[in-house]
Amino acid sequence: RHRCPHKPTRIYDNGQQPCLTTEYVEKYPKYSNISPPRSLKPKQEYQVHRGKMEGITTFKSDYLPYDIVKRPFRVQEEHKPKTGEIELGTTYQKDYNAHKIQPVTLVRPLERKHTTGGKLDTIPTYQDDYRSWEVQRREPSKVENIYHPPTEKFGNSTTFQDDFVPRELNPRQSFKPPCVAKLSDVPFDNTTSHRTCYIAHQLEPKFVRAKEEYKRSNQPFEDLTTHRNDFKGLPGELTKSCKPEKAKVRSNAHFNGVTEFQDRFQPWLVSLPEVRKTKEYVPPPGNIDFNSTSHLDYVKHEISPAVPIRPVSNGRRTNAPFQGNTTTKEDFKAWGSCRQEITKKQQEIPKPAGKFYDLTTFKSHFIPHQIIPAQSFKPVPAIAPNSAPFQDETMYRTEYTPKKQETCPANYPSPPGYVYVNTDSHGHKFFRQLTPEFSKSNSNPIPKEVAVLS
Repeated sequence: RHRCPHKPTRIYDNGQQPCLTTEYVEKYPKYSNISPPRSLKPKQEYQVHRGKMEGITTFKSDYLPYDIVKRPFRVQEEHKPKTGEIELGTTYQKDYNAHKIQPVTLVRPLERKHTTGGKLDTIPTYQDDYRSWEVQRREPSKVENIYHPPTEKFGNSTTFQDDFVPRELNPRQSFKPPCVAKLSDVPFDNTTSHRTCYIAHQLEPKFVRAKEEYKRSNQPFEDLTTHRNDFKGLPGELTKSCKPEKAKVRSNAHFNGVTEFQDRFQPWLVSLPEVRKTKEYVPPPGNIDFNSTSHLDYVKHEISPAVPIRPVSNGRRTNAPFQGNTTTKEDFKAWGSCRQEITKKQQEIPKPAGKFYDLTTFKSHFIPHQIIPAQSFKPVPAIAPNSAPFQDETMYRTEYTPKKQETCPANYPSPPGYVYVNTDSHGHKFFRQLTPEFSKSNSNPIPKEVAVLS
């Protein structure tokens, strides 16, 4: 469990000097007196200030200490209860008297027995009142606007055709050098270092490992485990449930109709919140001078507006009048339109004037039947109890022996039962254990040396 903080790379020694001979020192001997290059890096040395330091800071010079006075403590007054009895009567108990309320009787319709022996040959009210009418299809009142294309040919030229003058394109000369490889007059020498230095060697035959045949064991397989050996299927007693039984609380007393909420919570008068009046604005006396320092000191200068710098247009200017007629203005003319009135559909089916009977076919033909629940064939979850006691002994309980936990002696600064000897070059401290060991020929105790790392 002990970890050395020095992280040594070899076994500790008894204070001897380490060996400095390595393979590098033996194979690479030292050359003549050649000094290493001198470093031109300046030394990072602290320059001490020779002047005297004053121990006065800005905080010491500006800060003035004040006397701290404790805040006076206010003594809380003792509560003195008022004398006399409290009148617990309320306006609700005086004005609202308790009345006896009888339970509401259920108003159920009388049972009607409908005979189904005869043949039903009647006309329902829906077929009698709502009859199908022959409705003619209304013709659409949409005005058809048929487009007539113009017969005259369009022969006006556009501004682009008048202003545009076609010119020939003069491509710029390219100064890019031609991408052509320069051929050499020297013949090609196809000799490489691989062709000159490579020596072909003959390959040895590949080693093929022979397959080992599987040998089956002659001994039978022992599949007996500790669980099969120790466990015996003995049924135990079932645990008893501590859950209380569900007992419904029922009472045969008559319900008075008065609840705890009606008995304890009475309506109280709530006062409206007070409306706070706003103070009227009173203007200050005297005249107000609206002149400011910026308004008095500012001198207005006359500045001429900036002239926009626009490029000279190279377009042609003609004195001919502008023709603003287009094909859209000539072909698509504005037509006078009026708003169409809303067309409402006349009510063709008259409203019924007779009395509505709410007797439906489901109410008249439905016969209630008594429902018989299906019998459950699920077996009862019963387990046969066993009077034999349960054996809860395991191998861990029978074979386990508790052992005392020993602490590492290196955790102590001076371990008990040890004497300090010395410390080696890696920082390991050596202690000597004083344990008396008697030999057969000599009765004097022999001290035993034990190293404890710290």
